[in-house]
Amino acid sequence: MKKALAYIVPITFCFLLGYVAGRLQAYSVEHWYPLLEKPSLTPPNWVFPVAWGILYLFSGIPAGLAYTRAGIARCGLITLWTIQQFFNFTWSITFFMFENPVLGFINIVILDALVIIYAIRVWRVSHAASVLFWPYICWILFASYLNLYIMLHN
Repeated sequence: MKKALAYIVPITFCFLLGYVAGRLQAYSVEHWYPLLEKPSLTPPNWVFPVAWGILYLFSGIPAGLAYTRAGIARCGLITLWTIQQFFNFTWSITFFMFENPVLGFINIVILDALVIIYAIRVWRVSHAASVLFWPYICWILFASYLNLYIMLHN
């Protein structure tokens, strides 16, 4: 049961953060975001919750793998994982709730670095944990591009 909780807790945490962020940004997503000039590569709105649902799993499972396999490195990896989750959450606040693409971009650049560092560091403990983070890395780098475009064109 303890091993199962090592996976259930971070996955649930990711979905909970995503739910709270979604609630906090809902007004801006409906009233502010549609008015922005966005790049032609911007996906339709329905893609975001689908992608994030998958990415929450792909983010939570590596935390479980790190927790169950990391030994002495466990504390550092879990701390790094938690910090990048914080920046993931606060991006929604800075970009949408504050309606501030500049603060959002600063936040997401920090998030990009933290997620890449996590994927590199967790590789030593679990290749699978690192590989599961790769789609997350790709998605937030794409989100960084979208954020930068919005910041520069609005």
